[in-house]
Amino acid sequence: MAWAILRGWLTHAWAADIALALAVLVAEFSPFSGRPGTEAVLITLVAAGLVPLRRRHPVAVALLVGCLYVVAYRMPVPDAPVSAILIALYAVGRHSSAAAAVAVAVGAVVGGALVHRVSWAYGAAMALSLTLPPALPVAAGHIVRLRAELARRRQRQAAENAVRAERRRIARDLHDVIAHHVSVVNLYMGVARRTIPADPERARQALLTGEDTARQAMAEMRRLLEVLRADGEQVESQAGVGAAGLPALVEESGNAQLRVTGTAVELPAAVDHAIYRLVQEALTNTRKHAAGARSTVRLAYRPGLVEVEVADDGRAPSGGGELGLGLAGMAERVSSCGGELRAGPAPEGGFVVSARIPLTEVT
Repeated sequence: MAWAILRGWLTHAWAADIALALAVLVAEFSPFSGRPGTEAVLITLVAAGLVPLRRRHPVAVALLVGCLYVVAYRMPVPDAPVSAILIALYAVGRHSSAAAAVAVAVGAVVGGALVHRVSWAYGAAMALSLTLPPALPVAAGHIVRLRAELARRRQRQAAENAVRAERRRIARDLHDVIAHHVSVVNLYMGVARRTIPADPERARQALLTGEDTARQAMAEMRRLLEVLRADGEQVESQAGVGAAGLPALVEESGNAQLRVTGTAVELPAAVDHAIYRLVQEALTNTRKHAAGARSTVRLAYRPGLVEVEVADDGRAPSGGGELGLGLAGMAERVSSCGGELRAGPAPEGGFVVSARIPLTEVT
């Protein structure tokens, strides 16, 4: 428990900086370093005070700490801030450009050779072993930076792939939406054609129903058109994918319950599918990241909008991972319906995914 609290505290940048500055002081003032003089104490305090600035001004901090190192090394009793200069050189590789890192590394090697009076008379191997170490922290920092950039790039690419996959699923949903509405319009047009001579009023009602159906189809097409991508895949049936299918979906999960409030209304097909997919993805994530946790699915019909929430009582996942990619797809689908998605740890524990989707018809 104490380690978890300490680790959470150290995730704040300012807290990590303070802890690192204190570590420098402890390393330099430890009993193993002897009894430092007044000048050495001042130099160490200044060097430790510069450590928190290493992220924003890595090159400047490295130059200043290097100057302090030279001054301390030239004192009658050398007591240079070795830990501070190592941290400063690492920060140059971690937080500056490649050109700046190379320049500082070369400067550190040359400066170190001059300060320590390294001579090739020692032999090539000995001379290199004395001059190259200052460049190693810079190289280590730069390697860490490259790895972090590659990880971010892979995560961004994976998120884009998830969004593209979700767009393909939306395209399949739209296929069924349009096919349904077109078939309804065709049905009522046929009814109107056959009943115009005998029952004009009935034909008029059929035409009005067909008109409303066509308008709804156009509204849903406009809402989804921007996120469609043709991929040439075989279209899958989306029958049963909607709010009406939630009881079976929740029952299938085996460890969840469904609560519905408000008066149920007929939802636009895109919204209906979005609600089903959101609940499906959230329950899947609960099984992946919080096995054994209980989930509660809440569906609320309110004036002009519908709300859906999936909350579990498990341990909130750390780091994003696959859950982050699933949320990217959820957000794309909800946004295509004009809604808003929220997801994150709940104050009382567990994880909550919720969405508010307006039901105002788009004309």
